[in-house]
Amino acid sequence: MIETTIYHPTLEDLLKAQERLAAVVRHTPLQKNDYYSEKYGAQISFKREDLQVVRSYKIRGAYNCIAQLGSKEKKVGVVCASAGNHAQGVAYACKNLDVKAHIYMPATTPRQKIDQVKYFGRNWVEIVLTGDSFDDAYTSAKVFSKEKNTTFIHPFDDEAVIEGQGTVGLEILSDTQKPIDYLFLPVGGGGLSAGVSAAFQILSPETKIIGVEPSGAPSMKTSIEAGKVVSLSQIDRFVDGASVKKVGEKTFHICKQHLHDILLVPEGHICTTMLNLYSKEAIVLEPAGALSISAFAPYAEQIKGKNVVAILSGGNNDISRTEEIRERSMLHEGLKHYFIIRFPQRAGALREFLVDVLGPTDDIVHFEYTKKTSREKGPALIGIEHHQVADFQPLLEKLKAFDDGVEYLNHRLHLMGHLI
Repeated sequence: MIETTIYHPTLEDLLKAQERLAAVVRHTPLQKNDYYSEKYGAQISFKREDLQVVRSYKIRGAYNCIAQLGSKEKKVGVVCASAGNHAQGVAYACKNLDVKAHIYMPATTPRQKIDQVKYFGRNWVEIVLTGDSFDDAYTSAKVFSKEKNTTFIHPFDDEAVIEGQGTVGLEILSDTQKPIDYLFLPVGGGGLSAGVSAAFQILSPETKIIGVEPSGAPSMKTSIEAGKVVSLSQIDRFVDGASVKKVGEKTFHICKQHLHDILLVPEGHICTTMLNLYSKEAIVLEPAGALSISAFAPYAEQIKGKNVVAILSGGNNDISRTEEIRERSMLHEGLKHYFIIRFPQRAGALREFLVDVLGPTDDIVHFEYTKKTSREKGPALIGIEHHQVADFQPLLEKLKAFDDGVEYLNHRLHLMGHLI
């Protein structure tokens, strides 16, 4: 039986990548955050990769990979698949290295992300919109790569990409005087977590590294628990920068060895984190960028009195998603609720509902009513917001008194998907 050698980046690999990136990648700041430090009784610092030149760490891996191609490979060009950040990293790298790129993106990609890829790549990039998901774009890109014999730049499962992302770890360790007790980082396909954890294993092995995944896409946690790479049948793509069905083989083996824990965080809690960061710190993050901070609450006791670093991986948030982010946050916090209520088909029923059911802080934010002339009652879909969680139970009791058949919809996930 032939033993398979498992790839693992060395310190020399990481230092060479850092040297290649020196002229094009920003050494992003490691900033102490007073608000979260006080909240959790710890010394908490943020590694601000959201301030990177393409507003995410993805430029590091993309550039390190493309820069090492031979002259013939560069002349033929490269191809990649991405829903956003990797595409921007490849585009920026190709413009700087004079390499033509075909970038495959889902047809559903927001215009803002498409425009950013065009901006960073200029005339060196050709964007191909295809399919409804990243997986569709990935399949098409791989077919193109094989037919045209062009180099495929993988978003995470590539040695040069992993080493490029690992330079984030080198910067963190060079910018701190005090040993780091806990490092929180987001996990998607595993490129960042593999590269950074490898750097810490070499230079700071005592640091506990906590990977964070969205609850709707637990691909790395599922794979590690199974002892092999597992492809999830379906995922929630809301945290688009960290939601993949299948992690990389190379990244899996590194993360399995070096991550001390993988925490799953509900998408709604991630949204709450994003809104808090914006309102309290004026920091604009994408969902994946807020993953690491969202893990503080479950680790509150462990990090108390400790030196903690969280990687803010990206800030490419589409402003058109703001209402959905607020909606998910309020649902998660228990401040917004949807019901189906049956109203008596007579004049004055709605007035009675407003007077007898709603409390002083209950606000109707959604109302759809259909009159059924052949029935005694007609259904209404109602969304209600209130100021505090304690307001919910009194509201529910009054609703049941008004309509003993009232239906609460928040836990009916399939139906809620049509509402938010």
